[in-house]
Amino acid sequence: MWKKSILFLPVLALLAGCATTATNISARKQPRNPENMYAVEVKMDSRQQALKWETIEVTVFVGKESYPMRRTHMMRNRWETMIPVPAGVSAVDYHYRFEYQVNEFGKPKKDTFSSKTYTLQILD
Repeated sequence: MWKKSILFLPVLALLAGCATTATNISARKQPRNPENMYAVEVKMDSRQQALKWETIEVTVFVGKESYPMRRTHMMRNRWETMIPVPAGVSAVDYHYRFEYQVNEFGKPKKDTFSSKTYTLQILD
């Protein structure tokens, strides 16, 4: 039985080597401000060696609206932007989508990854 299990070990190692994760590094609670704009920031980590870091584009989705993010200065794996939250709204849900290219035989291939959903609470 254990000999059959050993056959799957290389497959598991390959899958574990391609892990990509997103970490929300924004404050989950922010005080209400007069401009109704709030900072969000995300960090992406990947063990996928074929990933072309310079091709990553990140978008934050708030409800049905999307907002492009810009790479944080001097950081290759962090992005930031400001999102609007209308006056009177005390919380919004949002998630991040990463679009990038990975090297493959022949030419680069497009790939995407989405984060889990986060909630930003606005404190009055």
